[in-house]
Amino acid sequence: MPNTKSAIRRVRRVKKQTQINRIRKSKYKNAIKQMDLLLKSKDKEKAKKFFQKFQSILMQVAKSGVVNKKTASRKISRVSKKI
Repeated sequence: MPNTKSAIRRVRRVKKQTQINRIRKSKYKNAIKQMDLLLKSKDKEKAKKFFQKFQSILMQVAKSGVVNKKTASRKISRVSKKI
């Protein structure tokens, strides 16, 4: 248990940040799963339409530090090769 006033505030802040990070990580994972489904279904038009949103989501998550920026770039690059 935290003893000081600042440690108590920090615990509260960490709880909030953990929830935010979970939301971002699930958004990231859902985007990857959705893109995989579109690529497996051989529907190039839908995949191309979703690609811009996919790229945006991955870079937002990378910018916030939930996922490494290079990891997001690598995933974007590999998907763009498949399209």
